[in-house]
Amino acid sequence: MTTHSPAAPASAMPDDSDFDLRARAEMALTFEPGDPPPHLLRKPPRWWARRGVQRAIAALLLATSGTGAVLAMRPPGLVRDAIEHEYYERTLRGSFMEARQLLPHLGLGGAKALPGYPQLMRPCDIDGHLAYHLTTFFEKGGMVTVFAFDQPTALKDDGGWWNGVHWRVIRSREGKALLLVAQKHKALGVAQASLQSS
Repeated sequence: MTTHSPAAPASAMPDDSDFDLRARAEMALTFEPGDPPPHLLRKPPRWWARRGVQRAIAALLLATSGTGAVLAMRPPGLVRDAIEHEYYERTLRGSFMEARQLLPHLGLGGAKALPGYPQLMRPCDIDGHLAYHLTTFFEKGGMVTVFAFDQPTALKDDGGWWNGVHWRVIRSREGKALLLVAQKHKALGVAQASLQSS
C-alpha cells in the first residue's frame, strides 16, 4: 500500500521580502484613500485647442492674408476701369482722330509722329473721364495701349499686374500722367522710353 504526501496548496505565495514590504508601505502613504488628485485626471481640451477650431482659425487667417495681398496689389479704380476698357477694345483697329490732334494729349506736342506703329487712335469715356486711347505696336516690345486723360487725375507713378495685364503710370515729357497697359511687361519699358525720350 502506497502512501501519498500531502500536496502544497496551489495558492501558496512566497513570503514578501523586506523590499516588497517597504515599497508597499511607501505606496500606501503616497495618496490618501479616496479620489485621485485632480492634476492626474485628463481634462477636456479647451475650446481653442480642439482640432476643428484650430482648422477654422487657420483657414480664416489664410483667407484674410490672401484678401489683404490682393487688395494691396489692387490698382486705383481709374486704372481698373481703363484695363477693363482696353480688354473690350483690344481687337479694335482704326484712326478715329488725327495723329496731330492726339500728340499734344500724350505730352508729345513737339513730335512729328506717334511712337511705334499705331493701331488704334480714338477718344474714349472711362468712368466719366475723357481719355485719349492709343494702341500702338513696338517692334522690340509688343503691343501697348496708352491712355492720356483730358482732366487732371490723382494717378501716382506706379505699376503692377492686374486682371492678366501689366500696367504702369508714367509722366510724359510735359509732365502729363499716362497710363500704359500691355500683356508683356517688356513692352511697358519700351513704350516708356519712347514716350519720355526728348
